[in-house]
Amino acid sequence: MTNSIFPTLSGEPPIVIAHRGASGVLPEHTLAGYARAIEMGADYIEPDLVITKDGHLVARHDRYLSTTTDVATRPEFADRKIEKLGHDGADWFIEDFTLAEIKTLRAVQPRAGRSTEFDGLYEIPTFDEILDLITTQAKTLGRRIGVYPETKHPSIFTGLGLRHDDALLSSLSKYGFDGADDPVFIQSFEMENLERLNAKTNIRLILLTEKRPDFKRAAKTVDGIGPSKKLLLTDTHEDTGFIAAAHAAGLAVHPWTFRDDALDPKFPDIDTEIKAYYALGVDGIFSDFPDTALSARQTYKDLK
Repeated sequence: MTNSIFPTLSGEPPIVIAHRGASGVLPEHTLAGYARAIEMGADYIEPDLVITKDGHLVARHDRYLSTTTDVATRPEFADRKIEKLGHDGADWFIEDFTLAEIKTLRAVQPRAGRSTEFDGLYEIPTFDEILDLITTQAKTLGRRIGVYPETKHPSIFTGLGLRHDDALLSSLSKYGFDGADDPVFIQSFEMENLERLNAKTNIRLILLTEKRPDFKRAAKTVDGIGPSKKLLLTDTHEDTGFIAAAHAAGLAVHPWTFRDDALDPKFPDIDTEIKAYYALGVDGIFSDFPDTALSARQTYKDLK
């Protein structure tokens, strides 16, 4: 144990992961949003990765583009709006666009109640552009900045003849992220995808989940669990034992998602909410407002 103040698996302070960048203040998955998160001091930047028609990894939370881009205002793409199995209604889908076409779109704020003043300003970044930003900023600031990519819908993309794995690992390696000691985690909701990656890399892997997993079984493939935070505390603020069971299996726990503007009603304010999870022993948290999570980590530490 290197720091007994925090009851984490390693004893180190929990990491703060900028969820889709500083997505609480700028449009998600933009270089500007990632840069703002780095400026705030985030330990890790989280890009969700989808794949273009011509095989490029780009950052979007979903395959469909209507909620996070201005594609609906582009008459040149009107005929791309179609219905697909598994999606409610017609939309524009990333796999029907080349990277050059995606680069003509601009990001918009998808979450109600957040500022739209930055809509239309920022491009959709590629994974390589994100990694270039992170590594450049790490050198400039003289500190490690981690990356925490998620493979979005890997089984769907595989069925389309597109696959994250090799392109993802190649890009990470090119920028110096290729081992268990490097500041990188790869996350997915799909264990099959994580098993493929586990056979190809020593990079740490995280299973995302909305239900309690078989920890011992998961530990054969992954290094940690990314659970919905609802799995860790009951409605009466009681510890469910999730973290203790995960730690007993040697697994880190990184719950999602903490938002200043979507407070869990069990708590009076976001600072209290976040510190309650730090006290449980989480090893990291995903936050749309990384400066808030960092401030709560510091005050938690100062009070001990």
